[in-house]
Amino acid sequence: MGLFKNIFGSSEPKEKKVLPWQALTDVSQLSEIEKRSQTKTQVVFKHSTRCGISSMVMNQFVSAYDIDANLDLYYLDLLSYRDVSNEVGYKFQVMHQSPQLLIIKNGATVAHASHGAINEIDLERFV
Repeated sequence: MGLFKNIFGSSEPKEKKVLPWQALTDVSQLSEIEKRSQTKTQVVFKHSTRCGISSMVMNQFVSAYDIDANLDLYYLDLLSYRDVSNEVGYKFQVMHQSPQLLIIKNGATVAHASHGAINEIDLERFV
């Protein structure tokens, strides 16, 4: 049995890592994000639940996230909240892409990335 376990892995499910996401579901939250960004870094992850690449990038982001930082994480399901997604682009001056990560400080986007470049951003640099 040990050989099969080593080859195929354990049949025991791994504990899924959960980040302290706040759901971004309403345009009114953007003013609060802008305000809070004056004292605390705000991070918005725009995710398309129907896109395999978006899901892969999201899983990689969650797996790699290991900082205990003073920042707020927002999760935006852009298919369910298209109006919020559109307003994010307008308010924070970024062209829409999916998946997309925005880092907001002092009311402005200080960094953003999409697709695989999301996981290349060093969040600790912006805390």
